[in-house]
Amino acid sequence: MSDLKGLYIEGTKKTPRVEFTNLTGELVLEGRSIPENVIKVYEPLISWINEYIKAPCITTNLHIKLEYFNSSSLIWIVKIIMSLSKIDMKGAVLYVHFYFEIQDFEEGISEELKDLIDVLAGKIRGTKFNIAFKTHGMNSEGKIIKDSTLLL
Repeated sequence: MSDLKGLYIEGTKKTPRVEFTNLTGELVLEGRSIPENVIKVYEPLISWINEYIKAPCITTNLHIKLEYFNSSSLIWIVKIIMSLSKIDMKGAVLYVHFYFEIQDFEEGISEELKDLIDVLAGKIRGTKFNIAFKTHGMNSEGKIIKDSTLLL
């Protein structure tokens, strides 16, 4: 694990920017995710996470700042969260941050996100650490105006 380095992948019009920093526990997916080959994009991320969870930071923050993602990407995002839920460290905390434009945030989280959180909550109950889902409403400049937290 001591050889694990951060992972940085530049985003494209169809793939997200990835910035996973093992030293701080900050994991960022940002941009759009509509890749033609979703496995090629996300499998290396899962591999990196599987190494990271062997010696994670006490607090891990997964930031999902995707303005748009397709259903194939959503499956892999769930896999990322499921992989992170295997952290085996007493006292550890995983925050999963979802970012939305403020008008979407004020209308309430979508049924799809509610369903996703319900499914994940059912699958990750009984973990040896705390997991929280945070939703953030942002203005047009990307500044967070409101947020909400659900601790599992």
